[in-house]
Amino acid sequence: MIDITLDRRDLIPALFPKPNEYLFITGLAGPAKDVCAHTGESENVFAMGGAMGSAVTTALGAALSAPDHRFICVTGDGELMMAIGSLATVASMGPTNLSVICIDNGRHGETGGQWGHTSRYTDLGMMAEGAGIPKVMTISSAGQMNEAKAFIESGEGPRFLWARVLNGPPSKVTRNWDLIQRRQIFKSGFEARQSQVE
Repeated sequence: MIDITLDRRDLIPALFPKPNEYLFITGLAGPAKDVCAHTGESENVFAMGGAMGSAVTTALGAALSAPDHRFICVTGDGELMMAIGSLATVASMGPTNLSVICIDNGRHGETGGQWGHTSRYTDLGMMAEGAGIPKVMTISSAGQMNEAKAFIESGEGPRFLWARVLNGPPSKVTRNWDLIQRRQIFKSGFEARQSQVE
């Protein structure tokens, strides 16, 4: 059994001290809270709501459509398991500007904290490798944070980071649940970035 000592609330701030350098697509619930708390739900963040299983495929489409920008997909273990085939699609399409981070507490936090598959036998790192993703890393302690940050920043993707965390609460944040408004904010922020590239 792996020794897990990583607090999820420390993960995103440590990996992304300058979050404005990336475009974030997040899954719902805990991963969205962790990213929104760190970024202030800024214009470079699109956080899902009520679309479980869609984070990786949405991020993939965005990354393919905008190859000059770096995309980070932050999802949870339950959501990723719901659409595990998306990893094979990421590998097949090979977007060099996409990193997928799975924050895995081994629980289904939104439905009562039931044990998830990864708390028993499922190895998401092996599944990502089997899907064909060329760069895969697993972390479970704060001591691995610098190596994980370098992994995210190094060369071309796609890459997959499996962050096994303690079963503690996500970051506290009050989200803007007007998804039409959030979509427009993200779109406007992206267009501003695009104009700088061009």
